[in-house]
Amino acid sequence: MESDTEVLEIVVDPARPTGRTLLADGVEQSYVDVVDASHLHFEYVRRIAAVIDLAAPPGRPLAALHLGGGALTLPRWLATTRPGSAQRVVERDPAVVDLVRRRLPPAPPEVVVALGDARYAVTEAPAGAYDVVVGDVYRAARMPGHVAAVEFAAQVARVLRPDGVYLVNLTDLPPLAHTRAQVATLRAVFADVYLVTDRRMLRGRRYGNVVLAGTLRPGRLPVRRLAARVAADPVPGTVLHGPALDTFAAGASPVTDADLT
Repeated sequence: MESDTEVLEIVVDPARPTGRTLLADGVEQSYVDVVDASHLHFEYVRRIAAVIDLAAPPGRPLAALHLGGGALTLPRWLATTRPGSAQRVVERDPAVVDLVRRRLPPAPPEVVVALGDARYAVTEAPAGAYDVVVGDVYRAARMPGHVAAVEFAAQVARVLRPDGVYLVNLTDLPPLAHTRAQVATLRAVFADVYLVTDRRMLRGRRYGNVVLAGTLRPGRLPVRRLAARVAADPVPGTVLHGPALDTFAAGASPVTDADLT
């Protein structure tokens, strides 16, 4: 299936017969186990899940907004691990939505999938509506500027509940200039910011994913427990917070809408 200039397909994982991978122009975008929705294949998805797991008592339903749908990996996981979670997914590409509906199991009934632009969806959402907002929005492997600015982060903060968490997936390469700018951007809005990634990313040894978490309340996340969990991952990760994150982002400036015009 073609989407704009991308060729979309869903293929079977040869190493896991129940696994399905969504590809765009041959690049892996999402992974779903059609039998076990709790299985998370990509490391950055496991890092997002780790933050969510530690942000609320086990099993407690959460209200979640997912910006970027893909194969609905996290919505399926959240519905399995926290039954009754009310979830809204906003996906801009109708070809992705159509392919996922045709080739993968139906989304859980509490997951509503809508076509639309992520920034517009957040702007139109009511204040204090969500416990979790997950941002995973990309076009041609790049994060669109209109979801990378302080003004967008402020709108996300507005729709979060007081104990809410904003999670954003970044892709970056050494020297991680984009990540540093996004840390500064979130820090301009949120009371606390956490960075979770592969240690090799911080050593400048690879291109990959970085997960940022922003919270309205300082000290909202248990840093030591989060660090222990991601360190035990099959792809060991690390957490930067407080002074360590200060050092990492030193000199970086927040991104604003004016910077993008």
